[in-house]
This record gives sequence, C-alpha cells and structure tokens, in this order.
Amino acid sequence: MDSDELSSTPTSMSSISTPQTPPQGVGLSNPLLSQTSRQMLDLVNRLHSTGVEVDIDLPQIAVIGSQSAGKSSLIESISGITLPRAAGTCTRCPTECRLSRSTEPWKCIVSLRIADQGKTRTEKFGEVITYKAEVEDRIRRAQWAILNPTLRNAHGARYFLTGDDHGANLELSFSSCFVSLQISGPDVADLSFCDLPGLIAGVGLAGNIGDIDLVKSLVTTYIKRPSCIILLTVACETDFQNQGAQEIAKLYDPEGKRTVGVLTKPDRIPTGEEQNWISILRNEKEPLENGWYCVKQPSSADIAAGMTWEKARKREDEFFASTAVWSDLDEMYKRYLRTRNLVERLSALLSDLISKRLPKIQEEIEKSVIATRDALHNLPKPPSSDPHNEIASLLHDFVRDLVRHVDGVPEDGLIQAIRPAQEQFRRAIRVTAPNFQSFERRHAKKKKLGKPGFLLSEEGHEDFAILDGNTDERSAESVDESSDNGLIITPQSYAIYIDEVMQRANEARTRELPGNYPFVVQKTYIKAITKQWYAPAQALCRDVYYTLGESVRKLIQLHLGAFGQGQLAQRVKILLQDHLNKCMERAEERIDWLMKLEDCPFSLNTHYLADYKEKFLTHYRTAREKDRNPKLTTAIEEYRRAPSPPAFYFKNSSKVESPVPTGIAKVLASLVEMGIVGVTPEALAKLIEPDGMEPALVIMADVRAYFQVAYKRFADNIPLAIDYELVQGVERDVLKALHAGLGINGNNGDRICKELAQENTTIAARREELSKKLERMQLAAQQLLQIGF
Repeated sequence: MDSDELSSTPTSMSSISTPQTPPQGVGLSNPLLSQTSRQMLDLVNRLHSTGVEVDIDLPQIAVIGSQSAGKSSLIESISGITLPRAAGTCTRCPTECRLSRSTEPWKCIVSLRIADQGKTRTEKFGEVITYKAEVEDRIRRAQWAILNPTLRNAHGARYFLTGDDHGANLELSFSSCFVSLQISGPDVADLSFCDLPGLIAGVGLAGNIGDIDLVKSLVTTYIKRPSCIILLTVACETDFQNQGAQEIAKLYDPEGKRTVGVLTKPDRIPTGEEQNWISILRNEKEPLENGWYCVKQPSSADIAAGMTWEKARKREDEFFASTAVWSDLDEMYKRYLRTRNLVERLSALLSDLISKRLPKIQEEIEKSVIATRDALHNLPKPPSSDPHNEIASLLHDFVRDLVRHVDGVPEDGLIQAIRPAQEQFRRAIRVTAPNFQSFERRHAKKKKLGKPGFLLSEEGHEDFAILDGNTDERSAESVDESSDNGLIITPQSYAIYIDEVMQRANEARTRELPGNYPFVVQKTYIKAITKQWYAPAQALCRDVYYTLGESVRKLIQLHLGAFGQGQLAQRVKILLQDHLNKCMERAEERIDWLMKLEDCPFSLNTHYLADYKEKFLTHYRTAREKDRNPKLTTAIEEYRRAPSPPAFYFKNSSKVESPVPTGIAKVLASLVEMGIVGVTPEALAKLIEPDGMEPALVIMADVRAYFQVAYKRFADNIPLAIDYELVQGVERDVLKALHAGLGINGNNGDRICKELAQENTTIAARREELSKKLERMQLAAQQLLQIGF
C-alpha cells in the first residue's frame, strides 16, 4: 500500500464534527456508522477470520506506545471490554481484537495464536464467554498460557484455565505469540486491531535485557506493514522525547501519513507544561498528516468501582469542558478532544484505507492462489490409496527407462558417456605395439627407424602420430630374467633393436637345423605385449562400472526419489548396487577368459596376417638395406623416381635414338642383353653379401604383423564383453531382482508397500501448509465476491 492511500483521506481537523447526540454503542462499535464504512469494516474482518493476514497485508490498527502510556485503556474504550489490570501487570504479548456485529447475543471467543518451529496454529482457549465480566480473567489466563510454553506443551492450554498461581513464575517475560479475541454482538461493529506490548527502555535486576529488543521487534513486525494504521499513544505525564514510541513510528512512517497520535492522561500534566502539549495537539510540534487527539479514560479504580462506558464518556466531556487549558481552545481544536472524535477519525481512516486497498488485495489473492497451486503441483504426488500397485508401476517405469538408456538415447546418454573410456582403452592397447628397430643398439643415438607409411591410411593421422618409431615418448621392452616370459616393459628404453632380437633367437635355438629358429621367440615377444593389455581392460571395466552406476542412481532418483520418505529409492539403490556388482564380477571373469585366449598366438585371418608381414618385412628390410649399402639404395630410389628417358629423332630419318642408360638402368639393360629379364631394382641388393640379421627381420615382421591383427580383435572383444555382461547385464532380470529384494510380492507385501509409501515428513508438512494457505486464499476470494468495488 502506498502511504498516500491514507493521506488522501480528508485530514483537515475542521472536517471532524462533534456529534450533537452521543452515539449509541461504545467506541468503534457505534452502530450509527455509515453503511459504506460498516461494509468495509465488515469485509476486512471477514478476511481476518479466514486467516489470510499471514499471507497478505490487510488493513489493521496497531496500538503502540511506551509502557503505561494508556494503550490498554484506549483499547477498552474502543472494544467495550476490560483488560487485565492487576498490580504490576502490563501487556506482555499482542492482544488481537476481532470485532463483528451480530444479531445474536454478545459473546467472546478467546484463542491462542502460537508460532512453533516456523508454523502458526490457532488453539481455542476455554468455552465461549457470554458475560463481559469474565473476559478480563480469561485474557489473563491466556497470557499465562502463552508466557509458559513448557507447561503448555506438557499439560495443554486448558491447564491454565484453573488455578490462580500460574502467573507467579512466568517462563517468558514477553512473547510474539498472541491472544485473539473474537467478539460479536448487536452493539459491536466489524473491526480488527491489535494492542501491542509497551516499549521498554530498561529492565529491573531480575529482568532480561533481551526483552527490550524483543518488544521492539514485536512492534516492528506490525507497524512496518504498509496497510497498518499506527495508533501512537503518548502519556502527558512524561516528557514527550523520553517515551520512545514516536521514534519507532517515525522510522517506519517518516512522513507521518499513516500515524494517528493520541495524547492520554491529560489530567496528569505537570503544572506549567500545558502549552507544550497544546502545541502538539495543534499539530505545530511533531506534526502528523492525521493530527493528534487527546482523550481521557477512566482510572483503574473507576473501572473497579463499576463505572460504565457511557458514564466514562460523560466524565471525559466534563473534564475537557471544565479544565481551562482545554476549554479555552478554539472550536476547531476542540474537535480533537474526546474519545468519540478519535473513534470517528479512526473509523473513517480505516474504512477508506480498506476501500482503496481492495483492488490490490484481490490482485494479491489471485496471484497467491496461482503461486500456491503451482507449488502444490510441483510437490511429489500425495501417498496413494493403493501403494502396492503404485510401487509396481513406479518400478516398471524405472526399468523401462533403464532399458531405454542401455539401448541408447540420442543425447547425453549412457552410451555416449561410456564411449570416451572405450576410445582410451583402444589407444592404450594400440600403444603397446612393439617398436622394433632394424639397426643395432650401438647406433641408437644416431639412427631411428621411420614410421611405416602404409599404416597411415588405416589408422589415421591422430593414432599414427603417437605410434611406431617415436623413441622419445614410450616405454620399451627389455629382457628381465625374473619375469615369467623373460620380457617386461621398462620406461627407460622401449626400443627393441635387431641385434637384441637376433641374440634372443640364437639363445632360443635347441635342436633346430642351421638357419631355423623356434617359434617360441615370436611367442615370447607376443606374450610380453598381450600381458600389458590386462590393466587397460580392467580400467575400462571400472570406468564403465562407475559411469553405469552413476546413470542408474540418477534414474532411481528421477523415478523413485520423491516417493514416500525416500525409503523405496534407498532400498532400490542397495539392490541395484548388489546387482551391478554381480554384473561387474561376470564382466571381470569374461576379461580374464579373453586374456587367457591371448596366451597362445592364433589367427585364422591368414590373408591380413600375411599381408601385414610382407609390408612390415619390406619396411624393416628396406631400412636395413639402406643402412648397410646407402649408395645402392639411393641409386635404386633415384631410378624409381626418375621419369622414362625421352627418345630422339634424327633429321631426314625415322630412326629413334634413346639416350645412353646409366646407373641402375645400365645394369638392368645389361642383364636384358644377357637374356636375364624380369629383374627388379630391389633384386640387385641380393647380389651383395647376405645380411646376417635376416632371421631377426622375419621375427620382427611376424610379431609386428600378429600384433596388428590381434590388437584389433582384442580392442573389439573387451568392450563387447563388458557391454554384454555389465551394461546390458544391469537390465537383465532386474525387475525380478527388485521384486524379490523388496519383498512386495510376498506375504507381507501390502505391509511393506504401506511402509515404503509413507510420505516424507517435510513434504507432508509443506503440502499441509500449502493446502491450508490455498484454502485461506479461496475463502478470502469468496469473501471479496460478496462486495462490489
């Protein structure tokens, strides 16, 4: 609410007229109020009765002031009831009055509005009161119940309805919980207002210093609301600046647009200070948009003596008419004297404020209804009346979604998450390719075998760049007599030189004929390579296991996490974890089996094996021959690169002359003249002394060719085995395992399902809170439909 809504109400003091005939009724219960004002006050009271004030800002009057400033007396004048006035007592908790006109006899219902652990509840306190004289005692006992929460929680609020010693040792000195008075009768108007504890400046020796801030916070909670009319009471018996209430009022209403000032106890003004208070009444000092009023209420002794409210108003008139300082005022200022003038002004302000706030109240209620419905919709479904079928349906949907993810989903699915680990595994296997060098170790620092170019077309640039012939970045094979097969990979020198291969071949010979070498040499190298494949295979299995487990847990949370108190999701997680572990064990057993298959070199892929052997042998042999006879090798390469020699035609002749061949061409031409045809340039290398390392070249080509065939097979088989046993295995018979593990199909299935379906207490409380809020809002909306605006 904009503060201008209040200030736009006519504020001129001259607009308030003193009625010629005292009103019938007491205070704002005046039945002669205009029909419009009564309609507005009636509406806001009905809105308060729905409890919607906890959700939206409803117009209300809050009475504030310092302790003993006369607030309670003012409330009594307005409401027509008597508040507790025992010696030493004061307002220690808010007292909310909800007045409503009724054709039925007068009655009062006292309730306690208690805030506990962030929730607010209303508890009826005692039976309905039909005699006004009983209200004071009931209010006193209600305050005892609020200020003794431990006893109240232990024995209930009704415990305080009997006995007279409950106020002797109060557990709290002040409380934000409040007493609610619902008063109705034929001489009662519709209105809501609240008497707040008086602001205190200090506490006694036995007091709690925290009470000062507690009371201030309490008052602030009410008056900071834009739709709150602040009824500021100031006692004339104490210096204005020392009372403090006006400071907090200024803090939240700095322009004084929604504050109404009330001067109380004018009969106690110290002699000589009358003009100071007259200046305030004239709005010359501490000006307010709605001005200052002065009232005189009956004393506690007068009330105890049985003075009626009609007689109290007559005594008030006599006081202002006979006391010089007040009777001498101009007529325009006399209209700010007396309770009935204050009441009329408050009635006009409140009804006008309500009228102007109604469109905004309706808008706020509509928005709140939509927001509350959305919040309820976003909550998990409430517990089902048939939990067995609901759990079965949830499990079926979960398993169906699990199967879908195992089969593969288009984006950000399980299969996509596994693929990087599979590619890393393939690279880890490929990098174990033996790096044979076709020259002796003594030339290691000077020479390096180039990469086989024929692999580029089948393995791509990325793989080709990190493999074969890179002696600076990879580990190597070297002899280790302590290992099972005599070969291990060491990080110091990964290259395998031809003289080392030859030495190993010679050492392996037993009864073979000269020039023959046992296959165990190739087998030993192959086993040393395949032995390295176990760790990457295990790593892939673990990566898939973790990725699969995370995906399964997300699906469990998605489908089952919001069901009940989470017990179903937790139990399914445990069962699925056990199921996943068994799948993992089977996958590891399959890896062990595949590793055992690789112990014995074997392949029926003879075509590719022979083709690779020929290519690698040519690769190694060419590099070797180039190293042994660089001139011959260079000549052969130049011959291969040279274009065909041109033919020459002589003038006046058809005879064709070719240039005289040289080098390799000359040798090949000479062999043709001798009748030896079909000789290739590479065959010329056989004319020189045979290479004693030829057997090592064949062994190297055998091992390298077999690796190329075997690694491709292994790089497919391991991911396939893991996919079958682990990935696809997780959804295999999973529904059957869940039913058996949960026991929902057994003799105790119904009981187990009911236990699993119990709703989470936090969600249940939230659902209840939102449902009650929605109910309040809908009731308030219905009340708004009963009035046109």
